[in-house]
Amino acid sequence: MQENGLIQELPLSVPFFRKQVETFLRESGLRMEELDHYYAFTSPDGSILAGAGIKADIIKCVAVAPSARSEGFMLPLLSRIVSEAAAKGILNLKVFTKPENQEIFESIGFKVLASAPKAILMENGRGLEKYCEYLYGICHASGSEKLFFGTVPEKPIFHCQRKPDARKCGVIVMNANPFTLGHKYLIEKALEQVDRLFVIPVKEDASAFPYSERLAMIRAHADARITVLEGSDYCISAATFPTYFLKDLSDAAETQMTLDIDLFERHIMPALGATVRFVGSEPLDPLTARYNALMHNAVVIPRLNAISASRVRAAIEAGDYASAAALCPVTTHPYLLAALAERALLLELNTPMKPGLVGPDGPGAHKDMDYDTMLRGIKALRPFWSRMAMASGPDELRELGIEAEKAMLSATCGVNTHRGAIFCLGIALNAAEAWRQQIDIQELMQKRLPEIAQTIFDNQLINNNIAPRRKGVKDARAMALDGYSDLFTDWLPFYREAEQDALQMTLLRIMSTLDDTCVIKRVGYDRAQDVKREAAALLASAQPSAEENYFSGRCPKNQFSPANASSSLADALKDMCIRYAQEGISPGGAADMLALTIFFDSII
Repeated sequence: MQENGLIQELPLSVPFFRKQVETFLRESGLRMEELDHYYAFTSPDGSILAGAGIKADIIKCVAVAPSARSEGFMLPLLSRIVSEAAAKGILNLKVFTKPENQEIFESIGFKVLASAPKAILMENGRGLEKYCEYLYGICHASGSEKLFFGTVPEKPIFHCQRKPDARKCGVIVMNANPFTLGHKYLIEKALEQVDRLFVIPVKEDASAFPYSERLAMIRAHADARITVLEGSDYCISAATFPTYFLKDLSDAAETQMTLDIDLFERHIMPALGATVRFVGSEPLDPLTARYNALMHNAVVIPRLNAISASRVRAAIEAGDYASAAALCPVTTHPYLLAALAERALLLELNTPMKPGLVGPDGPGAHKDMDYDTMLRGIKALRPFWSRMAMASGPDELRELGIEAEKAMLSATCGVNTHRGAIFCLGIALNAAEAWRQQIDIQELMQKRLPEIAQTIFDNQLINNNIAPRRKGVKDARAMALDGYSDLFTDWLPFYREAEQDALQMTLLRIMSTLDDTCVIKRVGYDRAQDVKREAAALLASAQPSAEENYFSGRCPKNQFSPANASSSLADALKDMCIRYAQEGISPGGAADMLALTIFFDSII
């Protein structure tokens, strides 16, 4: 592994070394955390004498074996980590460590940011000072005031001498994952008690809704008395409160809460001139409830009718837009739609046994993409879905589509993973947002979809890449102009009636009826017709009489169940997957329509 007396990295990807580090930390009263690298001194027999790890810009899991605490291992070990980080451009490091290590870290330039009985938080740069300067610059700018910065642990790093401000200022820190009517209520009630309110979103991207979306949702409610600030690494972050994102109420969480609160009250509130911090009551989450109880300047505002972001996320996960939207202000709705668009693409991607298509079980007929490539494409598109929903017209929608395609290609190294999805979901999102408050959403969607598409085509906002490839072929252009009538009259009802294996069976249903230009381009029109017939035959073998009766209206709802098919169906589907992969047949158009079907199922 390494020579005795030398510092080298222990590869945590190797089970032997990972277990060794876990045991070493456990014996030191620490637990293993997520790390990018771990460095250590070892004895001649290979046991760890001293070790420390790093995750992004945070030094973690620092420990020295009892037998080696007088050997001076810690200083060179930490110096190595600081040097490695600096070589990567990380010049502002933080460390969460035990109080007895304070002197060692101070000797290499770290200063204390916050303290708790069992731990301290330190950093070796001006990160917190700069953030406090940013807060002060926005909130208290005045040329007559003087700013002072120091490193005395008992006092704030940020000091300010200014004339007393007669206004009462308060602050809220919220994750807003997503922003709900409960968050809106909290802001409104807080404003009743202060003259000016600052809102800071949790910056850590460890939530279902990305930071950029959460910030935008909160900023939609800013006004003359409400200032929405940028989040930072100094409030409920991986550095100050990592167990917040695990919802793990433990001794470690208690220590982290104390550190996070101490840092906020010692530095951030003075920079804002805030005297009170508002929080919502938390009857469901013990960890957040304990955090609220530990604060010294908190005003707890009762929750509004048990509205919670977790209920919204549960509704989104279930594909229930109506329930999610009912708990959120209208300004949040585009972001709910964005989450549902991403959910539709992920459900399609994660479905196995899709003939010729990329899935969790393989790349299908593709040699230039795999599951990870598709996943990168989906993630790259997330920021564009809400913007497409809010687009004011076809010109803006077109520009967003171009931007989205560029972002997708950049993320996938030039591989077209979702060009078709960008087009159809973009139109659908814009239609859904435009008509979100109407009662009969399906009727209005079917009216709005072709209107948007027609405007796009009339203005020549789409190039000829989606022009019909053969007379009579109903391609992407024709389907959009038709308002995706096949989806509403056939695929969506089929999907909703299929109690199990619905995604696989609906894909076959779409393949059996769709003029898939992806297949036509790859293997020609005649073979594409064979693909439609093969999909129809395979689908019929599931339960032919029940399927026939259902679509002719002669059987009770829910009688048709693809899950009741014989094992020969699974074998036939597997055989089709193998053959299509060998032939290079990939029904990408059907995959896009499956995702679109899933999306419409969630909002109608």
